[in-house]
Amino acid sequence: MNKKYYFDTSIWLDFFENRDEANLPKGQWAHKLLNKIIKDDDKIVYSDNNLVELNLSNYDIDYINQILQPFRPVLIFVESTKKQIGKAKDFSAKRNIPKRDVLHALIARDNKAILVTLDKHFQKIIDITQPKKPQDLI
Repeated sequence: MNKKYYFDTSIWLDFFENRDEANLPKGQWAHKLLNKIIKDDDKIVYSDNNLVELNLSNYDIDYINQILQPFRPVLIFVESTKKQIGKAKDFSAKRNIPKRDVLHALIARDNKAILVTLDKHFQKIIDITQPKKPQDLI
């Protein structure tokens, strides 16, 4: 059975920008994980929420599509639902975590995908989904 992964937008940025830091090779981890997913014939779920956040990081949709084109065989695009958006607003207010991050967790859970992130605040919503670090999945 194939696994499905859902990358938090920061993981996509690590991949796009090869964002490595001293003792924290985030870009390398993102590239290695993507290569592993392709090799294992697994899938990556990405969403309209990712696209909005990438756009807010100054990536236009045409450029995003160009970067993602070679990976289309492993990508699954989903749109967030009104129900997910409503739940994200509620959780965000109650747990003091950004709404879009809660939405990432809900989308991952609802699509039976492993949430991949390095952001520690996802630990506040482990009842939604158990986040995994890219380096732990390689």
